[in-house]
Parts: sequence; C-alpha cells; structure tokens
Amino acid sequence: MNTQADEAVTRGLILEQEAGFDKAKTVYKDILRHVTDETVLEKVRYRMEDIDDLIEEKAIYRRIDENAKRVLSEIGINIAENQTLMDLLVEADGVDFDNETALFIPLKRDYIDRCLEQVPREMACDPGMNTFGTGATSPFLKRAGEEELRPANREEYEQIVDVVSKQHDLVEIFSLPVACDKSITLFEIAQLMEKNYHGLKMITTTAMSDAEVTFLKGKEDWLDGTSLITSLSPMANMVDHFLRSARTGNNLLLIDQSMAGVSAPGSPEAFLTQNHAQVLFMMIIAQTVTPGISCIHCGIPSVVGSDGTLAYSSPHQTFINAALARINTWITGFPSAQTGGSTSLPDVTLQALTDSELSRNALRKYGVHIVRHAMGALDSLNFFSLEKFQEDCERERHSRKVFDAILKDKGVIPLYFPGDAQALAAIREIAEKGNPKDADHTLKNVDSFSQWEDTIRQAAKKKCYYPQLNDIVINSIKSDA
Repeated sequence: MNTQADEAVTRGLILEQEAGFDKAKTVYKDILRHVTDETVLEKVRYRMEDIDDLIEEKAIYRRIDENAKRVLSEIGINIAENQTLMDLLVEADGVDFDNETALFIPLKRDYIDRCLEQVPREMACDPGMNTFGTGATSPFLKRAGEEELRPANREEYEQIVDVVSKQHDLVEIFSLPVACDKSITLFEIAQLMEKNYHGLKMITTTAMSDAEVTFLKGKEDWLDGTSLITSLSPMANMVDHFLRSARTGNNLLLIDQSMAGVSAPGSPEAFLTQNHAQVLFMMIIAQTVTPGISCIHCGIPSVVGSDGTLAYSSPHQTFINAALARINTWITGFPSAQTGGSTSLPDVTLQALTDSELSRNALRKYGVHIVRHAMGALDSLNFFSLEKFQEDCERERHSRKVFDAILKDKGVIPLYFPGDAQALAAIREIAEKGNPKDADHTLKNVDSFSQWEDTIRQAAKKKCYYPQLNDIVINSIKSDA
C-alpha cells in the first residue's frame, strides 16, 4: 500500500509540474480518503495547502492570455499611419473592418488564433528550464577603477567572448551583453560568438546589412533579437528591421520592454495583459510574413521606483517576470525569455551581487524558462561588468548545488498573483487618454505591487520552502516586527 501511495503522490507532483493542478488535487483528495500512512498523508496535506491557490493563479493567467487577444481584436493596435503594416494585414485579410467600437485597428479573432497556432512550441536548441545568461546590450562597459562611460572596443569584446565561453556550463544563453564602439561591428561580434561559444546565442541585427542578417538564417542556436510595438503602437524605426528579420526566416526573440505605470497599466494583471498582447501582435506579424517561423516570447515587463527609474533591485521586478514566464509555461506553451538577476546599483559591491543572486534564486524557485541579463549587469542594465559576471557565475554555481540537493517533493510554489477584473477596461482607458499617468486605473493601483509583495511575504512566513538559501522572499524583504 505504501508503494502505491508513494506512486500516487509522485503522480500528483508530476501533474503539478505540468500545471495540471485540478488533476493533482483529485489525486491528493483520493489519497486522503484511502491512505492511512501518516508520512504520506503529511506530504499530501502539505500540497493541499497550496493547490487551491495554484488553481486560482492559473485561472488568472488564462484570463490574461484571453484578454490579450481581446486587446488585439476589440481595442486594436495603432497602425493606421503605418502603411506597411496596414497593407500587410489587409492583404492577409486579418483586419476586422466590421468592428466599429475598436479604438485602433482591430484584428479578426480567427486570424489571431490561426497565426498563433502556427508558432512552434518547441525550440530546436532549447537549453531547458531555469536557464540563465547574459544580455541587455547595456550602453556602457564597467571597467574596474575607471569612471569614464564608454561602450566596449574590439579588444574588450574579444575578452568578453573568451570569458563568457569559459563559463558555458553556467551561461546557457549568450545574449549580446554590451554595446560596441566603431572598432568592431555587430556582425564581427556575431562571428566571434559563433567561433567560441557553442550554446544558444542572441544578437540584434538592426545595424547589420541585408547580407549580414542572413548569417543567422537556418542556425538553430541563434536568435535574432527584435521588437516592433510599444504602448499599442509600432515603433516606426523598427518596422523595416523587424520585417526583414521575419522574411529572412531567422529565429526571432520578440522583445517587449513595457514599464508599469509608464508605458502600460499599473496593476500586475493589466500590465501583463498589455505586455502579452504586444508580443502576440509581433508573433502574428511574423507568422503573416513567414508562416511557421520560430518566435520566442520575450516580454520583459519592468517596474520603476519612486524616482521614476527602472528598479531592478526590487523584488517586484522578479515577481512580475516570474508571472509572465508562467503564462507561457502554464498556458500558451510558447518558448519564453524573461529578465532578472540584475541590480539597480552601479558598482560591483556585495549588495549588488546579493541583489542579483536573490533574483536568480527566486526566479528558479518559481520556475522560468530562459532569463537574460542574469549575469554581469549593473545599474538597471546600464552597465555590463566582467568582474561582476565572474562573481555572479561563482554564486550561481553554488546556488545550483543547493537547489539540486533540495528534496524534489515540495511541489509548485504559488505566486499569489493578484487578479484585476478591470484589466481590459484599464488598457482601453489608457489608450483613450494616451498616457497611463492620466488614467484613473493607474491612480487606483499605485500600491498594487506592494500589496502583492506583502501577500508573498506573509505566505513565506507560514511556509518556508527553501530555508537553505538566502531566499528573496524570506530574507530580502524586511518583515514586520
């Protein structure tokens, strides 16, 4: 009986990992009815404490996915003045001309669904879950002992590629980490990366020639990082570059860098709904140009601090990216990439290293796919530092050992993601007023992230999942006396 009971518990845990929480709950309830072994029952009661929260959380993510499609079909994207995109969608019969209530150009719902069905759910060179790497294309290289702000030169980029390549066991995506000066081109950097690093790689191609862009074509281990939409409108300077990458057939990393309360709504649900909608629109355009092209969902939602600047040291940054990762791992099945593991601090200090370590550990705890910016970044992605990169690698090596040694029967950890029934209305209101700062919804949600943080903090006091780690939820947030 004990063997059968243990097997049932394992089945429930596997269902949790597959986000089948309703089915897992049925398994656990059956165990509670028929098993008498107290050791087994203790495990099941432990999981039942979380299962309803997980079911509720998944339901919110499903609503976000649905509402993101409704943003495209009911509110629309502001492409009326971009003739290239208009012509593309009109020719594809993707525009819903019968919709008289949309603010912008609405897409037909069946066209949305048809395009998204074409997006491959598998990556040929997938490094797997909880993959951390470099990224951000920070404008400046942080040089020890120097105050001057400059991008990296050829010699420094050769060193960066060499150092990162030697950490290939830890760095599972090598995403362009810092801008370069005129001594070396992006194409030459791509050639360096190709020669020395043999894992998944990402580079932006906007500065490359048409011939150079084809360097990435057909290569499973390369991603072409690109973007198209912000604040429900196309970026005019990105349209041609985006379409060129899509027509070339490169694997696309579709980047949306919305900021809560600045370029998108202020509540977590409304924020992710708009972020997700904008990435879905990019996927739709890519599939319209090249059906079946590989698209990685790289919505990287960001939060700002009280001073209005990016707040990468804030746990809110980690939470919102973990939540968007779950939308894709639990609901859509799209390959995904997030941001995390950085810090708001500009120098390589103990606190900056701790900020990054806590963020990586929390993201791993909640479960993410690919995380860029996780090693070497400083000052909310303004700097890349080889010194910090190497320190981050050492801390990451230790953290992996700790996580690998933890018992595997803890199950999935709730994020207690806060629902917002007014999310779709908020996006419409902001689109009408032209700015999140002028929206009533934004004013009503100024404390929504702090309230979410408090919910997580209180839950962490009651149930300690990873006491061995300097965990972001347990130790980095000041608890009440």
